[in-house]
Amino acid sequence: MSTPKHQSAGARREAWGRLRKLPSGRWQMRYPAPDGRTYPARTEDDKPLTFQTKTDARTWLAAMHTTIARGEWEAPSVAADRRRAQKAADELLTVGFREYAERWLVMVRDEPNRSGKKRAAATVRAYRSKVEDYLVPELGDTPVRQIDLKRIREITVRLDKIPSVLNRGSKRNGVTRPVLIVLMMILRQAAREGIIPAAPPVTLPRQASVRYGPEHDTAEDVADAVQVEALYQATAQPWQIMILLAAWCQLRRGEALGLQRRDVEWHPNGTATLHVRRQLNATTGDYSDPKTEAGKRSLSVPKIMRDRLREHMEVNVAPEAKAPLVPTSTRGSVPLSNTRWGYVWLEAREAVEGLPDGFRYHDLRHTGLTIFAQEGATLAEIMRRGGHSDIRVVLRYQHATMERDRELSDRMSDRAAARLTEARAT
Repeated sequence: MSTPKHQSAGARREAWGRLRKLPSGRWQMRYPAPDGRTYPARTEDDKPLTFQTKTDARTWLAAMHTTIARGEWEAPSVAADRRRAQKAADELLTVGFREYAERWLVMVRDEPNRSGKKRAAATVRAYRSKVEDYLVPELGDTPVRQIDLKRIREITVRLDKIPSVLNRGSKRNGVTRPVLIVLMMILRQAAREGIIPAAPPVTLPRQASVRYGPEHDTAEDVADAVQVEALYQATAQPWQIMILLAAWCQLRRGEALGLQRRDVEWHPNGTATLHVRRQLNATTGDYSDPKTEAGKRSLSVPKIMRDRLREHMEVNVAPEAKAPLVPTSTRGSVPLSNTRWGYVWLEAREAVEGLPDGFRYHDLRHTGLTIFAQEGATLAEIMRRGGHSDIRVVLRYQHATMERDRELSDRMSDRAAARLTEARAT
């Protein structure tokens, strides 16, 4: 008797389903599914399933018949996907901090931030250093679900005890807050993924100066014009211009080192505009975008430094448009590095008397912005000049704008009083 077309040779029709002995001697089972298709037996991960004996095959088939009768059947591929997803979800619920933190670091490296931009390499490195140097030693493979408020408070106490590198006598170390910020970023992402119900309600410590105590007045960090000039004279060529770029153009160190010849625009009337388009990244040693969009800005070059800037470009800067404005050597093609400038700055600072203790190159920028505020600049104008994106940072200059406000209000009072005196006399 010939074999029906729908039934292969060696296959035996059962009361429900079909049974076939394979050349290997094992048995294969096929069954009709509710979706109208016929399926071979499959494992839970959707791989071919055969049986050693006919009895084993029939037992499996009977179980499948019961599953279908109960309305619990799923296509093998669908069931396998569901099991894999459930397994991944179960593993995620028990994932340890070390493993999850590494996943998070990969995510912040590869995925754009809220503004749609990828994070700078230096930012990701900073996150990784907090994770590897502080958080993993504290938490290790602790399940993320077990990191509660009590555990974070214990970590905070230990972080607070780390001595400050910048100021051994300081009660703060500048470590606790940034480390906790990274930890909370990780836990908030875990909450978004459903690993934990919600991130613990941690109150982050206030950002405070490590170099100085709470009684320190930031106005003490301001140099005067004579000290700025002394620093300029004490700095070796071809790097003197760095002093003026910080004090009178209010540039950050990386912004000044990232300038190129093409970034200085001279106008027919002798004025000049400085275009800040990039920075020299201290971490990578390469050019990179400023950290925020506010960092990209155009500034009027003050007349106090225009002649010196022009002379510097004629003598020390190569003629090419992309030549660094602050080269490693005269007319060189390589910009001065952040590290090398650090040594140059220390030598210049030590040569000038009367500067505040621990005076930094960055404090020259603070000097310029303070004077800019004293001349009547609004907070919005200070933000634009300094390339700030956070008004809270600029509020430190509010005292300077208030001094200017008092001066102007006193002038207004004097003018009004003088007019009243004139009126009374007549």
